[in-house]
Amino acid sequence: MTHARTGHGAVRTRPTTPWQADPYTEALRAGRGPLFLRRSDGRLLPLEVERWCAAPDAADLTVLERCRGAVLDIGCGPGRIVAALAARRATVLGIDVSPAAVARTVHTGGRAMVGSVFEPLPREGSWDTGLLLDGNIGIGGDPGALLTRATHILGPSASLIVETAWPDGAETDDLDERFQAQVDNGAGASGPVFTWARLGAEALARYSRTTCWTPTERWTAGGRSFVVLRRQQRDLPEPP
Repeated sequence: MTHARTGHGAVRTRPTTPWQADPYTEALRAGRGPLFLRRSDGRLLPLEVERWCAAPDAADLTVLERCRGAVLDIGCGPGRIVAALAARRATVLGIDVSPAAVARTVHTGGRAMVGSVFEPLPREGSWDTGLLLDGNIGIGGDPGALLTRATHILGPSASLIVETAWPDGAETDDLDERFQAQVDNGAGASGPVFTWARLGAEALARYSRTTCWTPTERWTAGGRSFVVLRRQQRDLPEPP
């Protein structure tokens, strides 16, 4: 595997993944959408590219206030959180499977690397705070496996801040769904199919009980929902 270094972030070359699909790359480069997750049932879930590419908003600030120690932003996207923490002189690393996302993070002053949360990462077992924002509890389409992996990445006294699905219409805090999706620009361009998940806060609490995590705080801000999970001091589950 070859490596290229840009600014403060190392960008690693990897095989193409869904979030490297052209519609996503083009949206990040432009800093705007429209961009969607197109589900296999035809439903379009809007992706908030403009918000991701902007400075942290008031809801993001409530997350930043809860970050402690060394922070790992899992699925950092274009890096607004990583850059904001770096500006506060925090130890922070963003990881994302999209080279375009990592490049934008580095350009805005953050440190990031191209990689999957399920691959070996720097400082495994010692991060103090993990972030799964903007729906990233859905990474891999298996929240249980993702939470289990997080127990091995983060430290024994770490916290994991998770953004959960906001109840909407028939959806509730008990929402727990997996589906096949594609990144789609709404105009005919789409990427490969992959599996994604969406969880409400109550569903997240169920998963946490079997993966060494305990919900300790929940709040809403700006129409978004967040939960803090804390590591339980017991034997870790086997890594996925």
